[in-house]
Amino acid sequence: MAFVLGIMGSPRREGNTELLLSAFLEGVRRNGLQVRKLYVAEQGIAPCMGCRYCEREGFCKLSDGMDDVYRLLRRADLVVLATPIFFYGTPAQTKALIDRVQALWSRKYRLGLQDPKAPWRKGFLLAVGATKGKNLFAGVELTAKYFFDSLGASFEGTLGFRQVDKPGDIAMHPTALEEARARGRELSGGLSRRRRVLFLCRENARRSQMAEALLQRYAGDRFDADSAGEEPAPEIDPLTMRVMAEKGMDLAYRRPKGAGEVLGQGPFDLLVRMGCEVSCPAVSALQQEEWDLEDPAGGSPEAFQRVRDEIENRVKDLISRFGK
Repeated sequence: MAFVLGIMGSPRREGNTELLLSAFLEGVRRNGLQVRKLYVAEQGIAPCMGCRYCEREGFCKLSDGMDDVYRLLRRADLVVLATPIFFYGTPAQTKALIDRVQALWSRKYRLGLQDPKAPWRKGFLLAVGATKGKNLFAGVELTAKYFFDSLGASFEGTLGFRQVDKPGDIAMHPTALEEARARGRELSGGLSRRRRVLFLCRENARRSQMAEALLQRYAGDRFDADSAGEEPAPEIDPLTMRVMAEKGMDLAYRRPKGAGEVLGQGPFDLLVRMGCEVSCPAVSALQQEEWDLEDPAGGSPEAFQRVRDEIENRVKDLISRFGK
């Protein structure tokens, strides 16, 4: 199911920033999408050390609350950053999160890898500030532009309100909360209209992960792709990661999911069984297909490449048949 991440960038709960973000997310919920509000100041995110480890290895050397944030950013179809203005920038806690996205920048620009959702992901900025200068939001808009680019999202614009200082000021604004609800509905509307496809196999570590990523990359604007397994593995098979990286597709920060995690999100428009070696669970879907593909588990890199290429051909055929 489409997922929207709201980044609550103020260190103060229930203030003007959170009220504005909540209104935006209310608009999203009206389209029936999954929503998560992330309280940045409570995540325990350390600042970037400038060590350049991520530029060499593709991952941040630090391990803290940002580990989960990377996964949420990669999962999201729409990311909304909500922030107050502190000296023409964001609060320190939010700037720490933004700076740590250097790891995603490095994967994109140093390693040449692209998140499969990147061509279709959207980013939006909500901002409130106490003063009324014409350049009040110029600093955070420039920061947001490069933040969204690094995580693989198009910057869809800003909704900013001046002279919002005291607690509750935003609620007294004649149009602010309704404008935020309207933008939430507008930006998420297309996500709710996509065809929902679930790829199902045993471990969700190889075939179904490939299929999900390929459909997201080639037609994520028309399909909401997901995958799962009846007996999910602890992690995605490293050879799956490798052969998808050969296609420039980055599966970092993804993980195998159990069927129980996604079945409650149905019904699906299409269920594709990749070739279940065990009895696959019943799934509510309008249509079902059996692809009967060999599981390359334990095989050579060439075996994984053959399965990847066959899945790619089948995904493209699926798009041609159902994507209009």
